Amino acid sequence: MNLKGKSFLKLLDFSESEITGLLDLASEFKDKKKKGIPHKICDGKNAALIFEKTSTRTRCSFEVACADLGIHPVYLDPKSSQIGKKESIPDTARVLGRMFDGIEYRGYGQEIVEQLAKYSGVPVWNGLTNEFHPTQILADLLTIREHFGTLKGKKLVYMGDARYNMGNSLMVGCVKVGMNFTACAPKKYFPNEELISECQKIAEESGSVLSFEEDPEKAVKNADVIYTDVWVSMGEPDEVWEERIKDLSPYKVTSHLMEKAGEQCRFMHCLPAFHDLKTTIGKEIYEKFGIDSMEVTDEVFESEKSIVFDEAENRMHTIKAVIAATLADNL
Repeated sequence: MNLKGKSFLKLLDFSESEITGLLDLASEFKDKKKKGIPHKICDGKNAALIFEKTSTRTRCSFEVACADLGIHPVYLDPKSSQIGKKESIPDTARVLGRMFDGIEYRGYGQEIVEQLAKYSGVPVWNGLTNEFHPTQILADLLTIREHFGTLKGKKLVYMGDARYNMGNSLMVGCVKVGMNFTACAPKKYFPNEELISECQKIAEESGSVLSFEEDPEKAVKNADVIYTDVWVSMGEPDEVWEERIKDLSPYKVTSHLMEKAGEQCRFMHCLPAFHDLKTTIGKEIYEKFGIDSMEVTDEVFESEKSIVFDEAENRMHTIKAVIAATLADNL
């Protein structure tokens, strides 16, 4: 694996061996972190962290990863940058590329992160766009491998709206490493046909099986992982809640679905999750629609089969691997 100087924009750009190499490197870093072994292999470098969409896990993961590697991170929130407003993306990229060794971007269209990579001259890391969320998928794959010992042949079922970054990226990640992927939702919530076609070609080589199912009980049969995400993505208007709740409530992850999948099945979620009434939005939805959870019940979320916090921690280790692989002079 030689990724020095390469940007990390989407998993479609990487081979199975490169993805596996990043997971192996993340495991090494995780072991060192647990043992308190220093690994400042990027000491003296600087990174710009652009967040047009706020985050808990992504921001903390990038900042801690940078600190552990010896990198100085500079956080730019929507009010701290003129990106795309008073200054074009290419101009911003050329400025930041002369000041920083690497750039992280979390925001809107994939074309923005692609332009940053094209014009900056330094590695750019995708912290989330509307279309893809590759650092999350690396954390998911590492978590699955830790719990099952392997990725090949494991079945992941994604419940809910699979049209955007999480559905897209999980489908790509699964076929890249030989996992089987099922999207379970009403047909209008399936990924776009162009991406499905591209993933089908990859699946033919990796041995993955892609399927798309509207019946939750059929979809989860023999699933190793049931995965879900919030029903309304960041930046979408509040008006869509009513439609999503109506369309996707049959796809809520419940104990019944977990039992249908089998004893081996584990629950995953990229977080934050609406599984109780302890959030402002959760309370508002309860008052308006009378439901005390959305995409997953609290019983499943808090169960022994839930590995969401292992998954959340692994964001830091896999992001560290991406940064180091693309920036470090000697791994």
